[in-house]
Amino acid sequence: MTTPSEALDNAGVVMPAFGCSEGTEATIPTSMRFDLTDLRLFLAVLDAGSITHGATEAGMSLPAASERLRDMEASGKVLLLHRGRRGVSPTEAGEALAHHARAILHQMAQMRGELGRYAKGLRANIRILANTAAVSEFLPERLAPWMAANPQVDIELKERQSPDIARSIAAGFAEIGILSGTAGTEGLTLRPFAVDRLVAVFPPDHDFAGRRQLRFADLLDHYFVGLMDGALQQHIEMQAARLGTKIRPRIALRGFEGICRMVGEGVGIAIVPEKAAQHWKRPARIDFARLCDDWATRRLSVAVSSGAELAPAAQSLFEHLTSGNRA
Repeated sequence: MTTPSEALDNAGVVMPAFGCSEGTEATIPTSMRFDLTDLRLFLAVLDAGSITHGATEAGMSLPAASERLRDMEASGKVLLLHRGRRGVSPTEAGEALAHHARAILHQMAQMRGELGRYAKGLRANIRILANTAAVSEFLPERLAPWMAANPQVDIELKERQSPDIARSIAAGFAEIGILSGTAGTEGLTLRPFAVDRLVAVFPPDHDFAGRRQLRFADLLDHYFVGLMDGALQQHIEMQAARLGTKIRPRIALRGFEGICRMVGEGVGIAIVPEKAAQHWKRPARIDFARLCDDWATRRLSVAVSSGAELAPAAQSLFEHLTSGNRA
């Protein structure tokens, strides 16, 4: 059975003819219909500058995304994207489509929010994008009481790097983002959330024992216990690349508990959020020191799109996350 939300997402959208006023819909070929999935994909590709990364952001495989984009161009008989070795960029028609797509998705979000005020028994869904520290160390504690008080609302939480979060929130792919101040914030409304400090963790008998601060460069001669496929791990590897080197991983794990326990057994050293190190210091028998590099202290903010009106549930959650912040 199709839900009201699915029906809205599957509905075809007739776009105004490019270069014509919105009142000329009658002259548009009936084949030129894009659904909301098409529009979200197109904006994701533009914001990422890449079909590959845009497909990932839209939750599609690369072949499926490429086929949709080709069908969009074929149905409108117009080229929407310039494709090159360094990625993609919009044609003039593509820029027009992007303008209308953002307006349509914004109006759909507003409509859902307004209808939600009258709906009874329907579940709401809020999409949140956050960096690794927010997902693992801050959000569980902050989300739990709000979700318990709002049992009709589900949360779709995804981990992303801060620059990707900023682009996605501005484009309307998620309602709320938790990101660091290093990301571009054009088109976003920000409120303080928390301070995320990164620390080096090591066994108590390590050469670093007793040190309260370390530089990232001091760590690079040692083997690391890393984080598997996380935004934080990508961030750390990027910092190593800026120094013209690479970290030396021995193993990669999914959670900070496993990382800290491995470090406590002498497998290697690691970089984790200070909150995680404090939590696992005694159980995992580790010591830690703050990294004094500027990039290792990040002020996290809650972000929403400046041009979008949040649905009531999302607005309530936004207010909850930013009340009594610890930043």
